[in-house]
Amino acid sequence: MAEVLLDRSDRVAVITVHDPERRNALTLDLSDQLVEAVKSCEDDEDVHAVVVTGAPPAFCAGADLTALGEAREESLRRIYAGFLAVAGCTLPTIAAVGGAAVGAGLNLALACDVRIVNARARFDARFLQLGIHPGGGMTWMLQRLVGPQTAAAMTLFGEVLGADAAVSHGLAWERVDGGHDELVASAIGFARRSAGASRELVRTTKASMRTTARLADHAQAVDIELTPQAASIATPEFQAKLAAMKAQISSRE
Repeated sequence: MAEVLLDRSDRVAVITVHDPERRNALTLDLSDQLVEAVKSCEDDEDVHAVVVTGAPPAFCAGADLTALGEAREESLRRIYAGFLAVAGCTLPTIAAVGGAAVGAGLNLALACDVRIVNARARFDARFLQLGIHPGGGMTWMLQRLVGPQTAAAMTLFGEVLGADAAVSHGLAWERVDGGHDELVASAIGFARRSAGASRELVRTTKASMRTTARLADHAQAVDIELTPQAASIATPEFQAKLAAMKAQISSRE
């Protein structure tokens, strides 16, 4: 059965696109379910970070070819909606890529804040090879991550990046050993580094990063960060951590 699975544990949610027989190709229904899964995570105060993956053997083979062949602008936007929901998620997101991420599947991986891969990972734009123009903002997302030359090699010349090449070009953060279970466990462990902080602090920090990434001026970034930083200093969480740090320092004297 084609479905999007959602599991939650210790402040981390795992969203899995599950249609292994069709390599997790995105149908309109699966895209709709992705939107709902992301919304469910954002509505759940106990979720502080999100891992996105696909059931083996692929991460996501792109848009379902039947849906793609019949698509016009309205239905294309519906296909985009799933990975755009991930891109717009206010919580930290990690893609656990343990197989091919093709076309719209590449977009789903690009939509996450961080990508962790195993040896089976492959990043393949493939739009031109299918005879269609890239969509869903792929050219913007890819160029921001890997720069214009690597993006051109992948998009215009069909270069496919495996796990090691993805890490060396900045498309993935790290390669881990093992199969799908080990990959997801590693992604969850990575997510917990963020999930240990307060939910509001993580969300405001991610929001500031998105805003300052668009700026060319350092002084503007200082002003944008000032208000949320001052607010965080006034929180009971910071005051408790500050007291603990002072006590630790005092015990060493």
